[in-house]
Amino acid sequence: MRDPRRSSALDSSKPPASPVHPSELTFDEGVLLVRLAREAIEAYVSRGTRVDYSKHGIPVKLERPGMTFTTIEKLDASGRTALRGCIGFLAPVYSLVESTIESAIEAAVGDPRFNPVEAWELDDIIVEVTVLSQPVLVEVEDRWRLPSLIAIGRHGLIAEKGWFKGTLLPAVPVEYCWDEETFLAETCIKAGLKPDCWLDESTRIYVYEGRVFREKTPRGEVYERDMNAEYRTTCSGSRDRLKHHA
Repeated sequence: MRDPRRSSALDSSKPPASPVHPSELTFDEGVLLVRLAREAIEAYVSRGTRVDYSKHGIPVKLERPGMTFTTIEKLDASGRTALRGCIGFLAPVYSLVESTIESAIEAAVGDPRFNPVEAWELDDIIVEVTVLSQPVLVEVEDRWRLPSLIAIGRHGLIAEKGWFKGTLLPAVPVEYCWDEETFLAETCIKAGLKPDCWLDESTRIYVYEGRVFREKTPRGEVYERDMNAEYRTTCSGSRDRLKHHA
């Protein structure tokens, strides 16, 4: 990946710009990021080239530092999707537009869990971009209170202890209908730690916010996912069962 110091948004000769918070984005800007992610994937997978985003007339806001994750899912004949790659940045090392392009390419060809996306698959992939806020350390004396400080559908989580670190995006607990404790446990597992690592005072738990923009169909209309609505609609029964068994 390119040296982040080459990012125009991080030019040391200029005053440092504050990272873009997801709430600052307009819907059209979110759509643009998904279009750029798609274009970056197709250019790199098909031709081995990097997209020239300057031709799109990028808003100045998107040239500020920012963090994104790109998720690629593959659509099968039945209309179901399966994860095909997901990579991104938890620190503002690139401008928001460059973070989108770099994360898109890496999700397509650099996710170690999958073989690189091939050109013949491009007609069957769904592209999703999550724009993140900067992670904030959750500080609480009573670790058992941690679940009450997490908002499913709004927050992503990071668990970190020593060399171990892992994150789960805000969409993940919504898609799996997890409650807050399960979300914490699964984030610990993603970090390579025990499920109850969040109760250990030496484990750092961070939260960040995210907005998710996604293609409805391959190369199709882009919409913004309403995580709270998805969670209420899809997971209400699961939550009731979790409470019943608690």
